[in-house]
Amino acid sequence: MRITAGISRGRRIASARAGKGLRPTGAKVRQAVFDILRGAVIDATFLDLYAGSGAVGFEALSRGAARVCFVDSDSAVISDIKRYHLFSSNPNNRAIVSTAAEALRRFATQAETFDVVYVDPPYHGNELDIVMPIIGTGNVLKTGALIIAEHFSKRPMPETLGRLTLKRSYRYGDTMLSVYSFNDNIARFDWV
Repeated sequence: MRITAGISRGRRIASARAGKGLRPTGAKVRQAVFDILRGAVIDATFLDLYAGSGAVGFEALSRGAARVCFVDSDSAVISDIKRYHLFSSNPNNRAIVSTAAEALRRFATQAETFDVVYVDPPYHGNELDIVMPIIGTGNVLKTGALIIAEHFSKRPMPETLGRLTLKRSYRYGDTMLSVYSFNDNIARFDWV
């Protein structure tokens, strides 16, 4: 797997967990995510929940994100992410071994907020039902934040989740990207 654009375009992303139950976000879907974000990723604080290979977070760094926080419950995955050059090039990047829900609650108590949140849990579990309402409280989001949930295309997503509003959904085979904005009336991503 390779980074598709930015300062590290073409650089290989290696993961010791590849092929062991890890479902990395493919290049086509990653490209779509950043086409959706356009220039909004530049200087953004980016949260990569269920980071897996870290491909989406590394793509964000390559494309100009100021800081990325990777969260995954697998310590081997986090070890791989910490070894990657883009992670270590910025001391503000973080990689946390935690469930997504626990990490979100910790960020809220520490008043740590993000411009962009990428949520990519296992397709056939109930993780979206757990974490999206936590994100929807707004406690970990900056004003005008954007949330992109990657999920199985046959799973419907609600129009609103707390203070989140569904703006658009994009389908790529069995993958769906549902794009939410936070505080819709003041969204910095007014192009959605």
